[in-house]
Amino acid sequence: MRQGKKILVVIPARGGSKGIPHKNIALVAGVPLIRYTTELLRELDWVDDAVVSTDDSAIAEEALRSGTAEIIWRPADLSGDRVGDMPVLAHALAEKESGRGFAYDVVVMLQPTSPLRTAVEVEECVDTLHAGNWDSAWTVSETDTSYHPEKQVQIASNGELSFFMESGKRVVARQELQPAYHRNGVAYAFSATFVRDATSVFSPGRSTAVVSSRRHISIDTQVDLERVEKALKERAGR
Repeated sequence: MRQGKKILVVIPARGGSKGIPHKNIALVAGVPLIRYTTELLRELDWVDDAVVSTDDSAIAEEALRSGTAEIIWRPADLSGDRVGDMPVLAHALAEKESGRGFAYDVVVMLQPTSPLRTAVEVEECVDTLHAGNWDSAWTVSETDTSYHPEKQVQIASNGELSFFMESGKRVVARQELQPAYHRNGVAYAFSATFVRDATSVFSPGRSTAVVSSRRHISIDTQVDLERVEKALKERAGR
């Protein structure tokens, strides 16, 4: 419990990853990826309950090794690669509340693919949600100006080049660019009421963000995995 709120952490970890087979339990610096998240739960002593939502027995077996989370088996219709986060969170929330006689106030999503997160960053995300009475709070990182949306272009099927954003035509120097941010996957915090009814992690006019000062890498490819391994070794001073 944090600030008098009952909090549920959901770790979504389906088995059907394509870029890296069984990505959620792939070895990263010799440790199964999901373990970085399940072990971090030990530092989050304000969490009331934590679950791993999965459809895969190997992931479930590994997740249980830490002894910090239980398994919520997700049905087949929530296991595809085009299923959004909110139906998965709503399912886990409903399963945990079923027959309990109480309701959670906050749902926190911790994706296993962001193993460089710290407990302090998760706490800051949850505290920001509370402070502004938001529906959702995300952690984000500032986007390097080289990848700013106004500097991107697109190529049509006939080969014609155009700016991705019309306003990009007017940008001459990077100093003219307004800061842009991208989701880094470190943490998402939601009011449980929002989770029960929402279809997207974004609530127009009711979502906020916490800007991470640390470097974060969300693992999607083998190159990402290697970059994370390097970052972990640097943190360990090796």
